[in-house]
Amino acid sequence: MAQSNSEDRVSLAQLDEFCRQAFLATGADQATADAATRAMLHGTTLGVDSHGVRLLPHYLKSLEGGRLNRTPEPKKVGGFGAVEVLDADDAHGALGAYLGMDRAADLARQFGIGAVAIRNNSHFGPAGAYALEAARQGLIGIAFCNSDSFVRLHDGAMRFHGTNPIAVAVPVAGENPWLLDMATSAIPYNRVQLYRSLGRTLPGATASDTQGVDTTDAELADMLAPLGGEFGFKGAALAGVAEIFSAVLTGMKLSFDIAPMPGPDFSTPRGLGAFVMALNPDAFLDRARFDAGMRRYVMTLRESPARQDMQVMAPGDREWRVAEERRMIGVTLDPATRSEFRRIADKFGLEWPLT
Repeated sequence: MAQSNSEDRVSLAQLDEFCRQAFLATGADQATADAATRAMLHGTTLGVDSHGVRLLPHYLKSLEGGRLNRTPEPKKVGGFGAVEVLDADDAHGALGAYLGMDRAADLARQFGIGAVAIRNNSHFGPAGAYALEAARQGLIGIAFCNSDSFVRLHDGAMRFHGTNPIAVAVPVAGENPWLLDMATSAIPYNRVQLYRSLGRTLPGATASDTQGVDTTDAELADMLAPLGGEFGFKGAALAGVAEIFSAVLTGMKLSFDIAPMPGPDFSTPRGLGAFVMALNPDAFLDRARFDAGMRRYVMTLRESPARQDMQVMAPGDREWRVAEERRMIGVTLDPATRSEFRRIADKFGLEWPLT
């Protein structure tokens, strides 16, 4: 994913510093600034730009308006054994999710498995960031979240589910984790916004107009299609899995009851739920056997025959390649994001490296 003009690039370190300072300038506490920036930088670093730093203006607006608690006090409110319930106190979603996964990892080291239901959370960005946190600790991580309705059902003509992501990360000894991070919609909603900014045409069978009719015009897209195209019933059912774990099991709002992410109300907390889980391979088998199995799996996968001029990759391989490149040469931001960052810099008196 090559970047072209070096004068337009900004380093990941510069983005990290700018985002942290912007959060603090709104009055958010350090924990919020750290978690929110960390999640966004995960997205930007791995090339998931729809869930990267382009979300900063939205998050700042949510903090300033009162939708997000600038100084939350998350706490355990239920559970027993390997299960806990965390009330995030209307925190930025990344703070609740990271805290939840850290606790799930602690439980997994004790019980072999740890599951944390997160209440009163908010939009948490890239689900893979939290699953990956478990994998970096040698555990298998799983993360779910629902969101406000934007995805029609298969053959449906109304917004029903959110994009409802599912993420799984598995450690692979000696290399980057196996990483699945997928929306259960054909594409995420933020991808539509990104394509609008770039003036690009959407792929086919990914979005619909107000009547549920497919469109490739990002300006006309009113709802997303479920994953699967003609077999979209599979994507709709997977969205239901995320809905049950992140909303029903946490006692939080179902997608069609959640206030829209774009507003107009930015003063009322949205009451999102999330669910994270960590599994400790050591509880199931000898670690050496687990490591050998994962190495053989991904090695055989990558070396399997590919179609002409194509390459077989394991989940996460493309993202790790993008991350390596961006760590070396930086990132080119889309025009709308660059403009917003200049506005934020002027508003708060922050240093921004691009003109």
